[in-house]
Parts: sequence; structure tokens; C-alpha cells
Amino acid sequence: MSLIELIAVLALGGGVWFWVDSLKARETGIAAARRACLREAVQLLDETVVGRGLRLVRDEDGRVVLRRAFEFEYSVSGDDRHAGSVVLEGREVVLVDVSAHRLARRAVVIELHGRDREV
Repeated sequence: MSLIELIAVLALGGGVWFWVDSLKARETGIAAARRACLREAVQLLDETVVGRGLRLVRDEDGRVVLRRAFEFEYSVSGDDRHAGSVVLEGREVVLVDVSAHRLARRAVVIELHGRDREV
């Protein structure tokens, strides 16, 4: 086997590993989003997450791991959509955010010809 063939096999193996690892991370992200939606009593829409970021970081033990960010949508009433997010470092979930619906309820509407009121 020549050097070029060896490099090609290693690159193919690395690509397959990355693909399988990304599928497992996505499943972990979906499970975390489901748990967070159940805890908040909201509905996870589309039953999936979408990858939004990937980078190398150091975890708490100083090891270099991949940080993956995912976004998902959820609904409080079925008529609305709010954005949530999940962040994984390696296989560990480090952040799940489903606070957009709470922030939307506290929004202040500014009327052009009247007083401010809370929604």
C-alpha cells in the first residue's frame, strides 16, 4: 500500500468516525431537548434539532473535545414557536435553553399613542 492510499484510507476512516459521532451527538441533543420540554411542559416541535455550530474546546478536565450547538423549536400553546438550544461538549450536555417563552410573556409593548403596558 502506497503512502497516498494509506492517507486516503485514514481520511475515509476519519470521515466515517466523524459522521457516526455526529449522529450520536444529534441523538443526545434530541433527548436533552425532549427532557427540557417535558420539564417546562411545552411541546417539542418537529421532534428534531438542527446543528448550528461546531468547534474545538477544552472540557473541565483540560481535554480537547468538540463543542456542538443545536437549535430546536418548541411551542407553549400550539399556535406559537419559540427557539431553544442545546450545547454539547463531547458527549456531555452543558446547556439546554428553553427560556424564550418566559421572556416573550414579560415583553413590554410600546404604544405610539398611549401608555406602555405589559403583555
